Amino acid sequence: MSGLRLSVRTKLTALYGGLFLVTGIILLLINYLLVSTTLPATQPFASAAVAAREPAGAAGPAVPSDTQVYPTSPTIEVVTTSLEEYRSSTLSTLLLQSGVALVIAAGLAVLLGWLTASRVLRPVHEVTSAARRLGAENLDRRINLDGPSDELKELADTFDRMLDRLAGSFDSQRRFVANASHELRTPLAVQRTLIEVALADPEVTPQVRRLGQHLLHTNERSERMIEGLLTLARSDRGLPSRVPVQLGEVAANVVRALGPLAEEHEVTVTIDTAERTVAGDPVLLERLVTNLVENAVRYNRPGGAVHLRIGRNPALTVQNTGPVIRADAIPALFEPFRRLDHDRTSGASGAGLGLSIVRSVAQAHDGSVYAQPAESGGLVVGVWLPESR
Repeated sequence: MSGLRLSVRTKLTALYGGLFLVTGIILLLINYLLVSTTLPATQPFASAAVAAREPAGAAGPAVPSDTQVYPTSPTIEVVTTSLEEYRSSTLSTLLLQSGVALVIAAGLAVLLGWLTASRVLRPVHEVTSAARRLGAENLDRRINLDGPSDELKELADTFDRMLDRLAGSFDSQRRFVANASHELRTPLAVQRTLIEVALADPEVTPQVRRLGQHLLHTNERSERMIEGLLTLARSDRGLPSRVPVQLGEVAANVVRALGPLAEEHEVTVTIDTAERTVAGDPVLLERLVTNLVENAVRYNRPGGAVHLRIGRNPALTVQNTGPVIRADAIPALFEPFRRLDHDRTSGASGAGLGLSIVRSVAQAHDGSVYAQPAESGGLVVGVWLPESR
């Protein structure tokens, strides 16, 4: 019984029906008491019958002994019995008919209570439906509830005003992402160019060359981190439009593009492609696959392997042969700037955003992602994505 959940409409219907039933029972008892008190009792009728049988002037002289007197007791008994039966029959009929009427009225009260509760809760259902349809890509939806100015309309209007504030905040975020994309990338590109020009000078000393290589590495890591943050922000604000994307073609292109990285880490990448169409953003989906394959290559062992499989659901599965991973450490991998070594400033080339971006992109496409340790070491990551309609 503890797991039984009743809707508000059911609770209101039970409340309406229960109150009506209790009120009806009280009215029935009051009616019964009033009728029972107004019905004539047995004794007055018996006395009246005796008086009617006695001759006028009965209080006069005694009846002579030779006068024949007719007994009155049988008449009194007959009248008394008739009155008792009449009283009992009347009250029984009253209870029976009132009970039947009460049951019928209670059924009608439950039905009307259900309809009334549905009508009263209709604005609440509209608010709930609007909240379910709401997303970062359709913040222009509003309830615009019509009707009298009551508490429910005030609730709907408050919800609409909250959506106005959210829409303004998301618009500010979009402008920030657009400006940050330019303002952050340009200085890094200029720095990289200056460092490369300086290293191209043949007279550069070995110490300066080592410093330049370190600066280039730091610059490249900063560019990847900024690109990841911008991708994360873009996917978090939803998809303004969707197009059919062949996931197998995207995965094949990513594997070809990351071939040099796989050779550098001595990792073999294989793929099982299949016909799988996803409705979404091709750039974000390519970023999702790239992050999964790149992580599987980088966090692997020399001579290891990475295997991709395209299917229905999961739509994409990526498995590598890296080190053994504890199951309790996997949830932290989907948090920004989190890695297995718990060190944000270590010498690893990643910024700890790979799987965070994967999860954000999957959620933007109404999908989900999971990860689990492989039996022989490494990680298995699966992505669920709805099919294109």
